[in-house]
Amino acid sequence: MYKIQTLNKISAIGLDNFPRDSYEVASEINNADAILVRSADMHEMTLPETVKAVARAGAGTNNIPCAELAQKGVVVFNTPGANANAVKELVILGLLLSSRPAVAANKWVNTELAGKGDEIAALAEKGKSKFVGPELKGKTLGVIGLGAIGAMVANTAIALGMNVVGYDPFLSVKAALSLDHNVKVSETLEGIYTKADYITVHVPQTDETKGMINANTIKIMKDGVRIINLARGGLVNNADILAALESGKVAAHVTDFADEALLNNDKVICLPHLGASTPEAEDNCAVMAVKELRDFIETGVIVNSVNFPRVTVDSAIPANGTRLCIAHKNVPGMIAKFTTILGDAKLNIAGVVDQSRGDIAYALIDVDGKVEDAALNALSGCDAVINVRPIFA
Repeated sequence: MYKIQTLNKISAIGLDNFPRDSYEVASEINNADAILVRSADMHEMTLPETVKAVARAGAGTNNIPCAELAQKGVVVFNTPGANANAVKELVILGLLLSSRPAVAANKWVNTELAGKGDEIAALAEKGKSKFVGPELKGKTLGVIGLGAIGAMVANTAIALGMNVVGYDPFLSVKAALSLDHNVKVSETLEGIYTKADYITVHVPQTDETKGMINANTIKIMKDGVRIINLARGGLVNNADILAALESGKVAAHVTDFADEALLNNDKVICLPHLGASTPEAEDNCAVMAVKELRDFIETGVIVNSVNFPRVTVDSAIPANGTRLCIAHKNVPGMIAKFTTILGDAKLNIAGVVDQSRGDIAYALIDVDGKVEDAALNALSGCDAVINVRPIFA
């Protein structure tokens, strides 16, 4: 019986994909094999040694100590693309709200016209000129990051009649093929900053991207640019964008990351991290996260990990055989050590795959027959081996 601990409320549609005869799922559980999480902060948590994997039902993993867990052999998964449509729709809403001040107009109607009775229609006509805003059609949208979300935003903006310029130095073949042929791809960020009337950011927060929207980059943007950030709060320097809003250089800023400095500013629309807050997105993320955990626990394969390499195999575990899942340091000669130990144990190797990511590597070795404790202990005792997990057919 595998034990799965949930740190947040996880969609029942996803959890139902755990077979009840072989998985126990609970928020309070001892010696969990894996953890499912959404927003809970895991940085101060002490995980039991039984934990083999963590799956985040969402894309970002800032709440998980991924590098630290990699050194312990704990695989961290995320669910890229599962909430893409939800975020895309909120970005489109952000584009519209940054142009047409509907939020401020609604507030004005509710406060200024309340109690005016028969005068409301005339007063509304007189006051509506304060809430004029430009149309999206014909304007240029700059999309920074053309992954699952960015590509969907770009394509939808094309359908709305916008000109779209995207930038992504790591543009995958899959993402490129998904782009509308009218989307232009810039080779530099400057190509976005200097041409776009609207800019939307869809990149992870790293040392390189933190504060990428700042005084220097805003300086080369078009006057009156509108900036939407539903990716990560740290991508935008709040002090710099507030100064740009004050000067008029930036016309509006929409952010999904509330901050004291941004509140009660007429040119800022602050949302409480709503990007993936749809029932459909929560279901999709949970279903994908559960599949990732089951595939890893039951077959050893790794797909969509943020701290381990992608490792898959086409064949099943040999009948009456063993699949060895070995996390190890990425140093030369490890496979030779493993095969020598298995050879000395008179075990035939049916297949080997080994991939690396940075200083971490992961091997799947299929063996005909059952690997006994002596061989398992010998493998675990190899220098640079982090952990060894056998899966028996």
